[in-house]
Amino acid sequence: QVQPVESGGGLVLPGGSLRLSCAAPRRIFSIYAMGWYRQAPGKQRELVARIYSGGTTYYVDSVKGRFTISRDIAKNTVFLQMNSLKPEDTAVYYCNGEFSRGAGPGFSWGQGTQVTVSL
Repeated sequence: QVQPVESGGGLVLPGGSLRLSCAAPRRIFSIYAMGWYRQAPGKQRELVARIYSGGTTYYVDSVKGRFTISRDIAKNTVFLQMNSLKPEDTAVYYCNGEFSRGAGPGFSWGQGTQVTVSL
C-alpha cells in the first residue's frame, strides 16, 4: 500500500524550531486536503494542520501562530514549520491526504517522524 514518507523530526529544546517534510505517494494538486497529524504517548492521533487544494489552511488552536503548513506541488511535498515548540508538542507526527471532503485520511499511515521537545 502506498503511504507518505515523513522526515525532519528530532530532539529540540523548548522554544526551538523544526521543519517537517512529507513526500506524498501521488500528485497532491488534486487531493482535497493534505494534513499533518500527531500522536502523543497514550493519546489518540489528532489533526494538527491542514492545507486545502486551493491553498486555504487550518490549524488546531494549540498550534495557531506557531506552526505553518505549506506545500510544493511540483515536488508533491508538504511541510510543517514548527516554531516556539513546547514540551506538549512531543509526539510522532504523520501526514496524510483527504481525497474528498469528509472522506478522512486516504493513504495508509506511514512511519511518522518523532518530535521530542525537552530540556
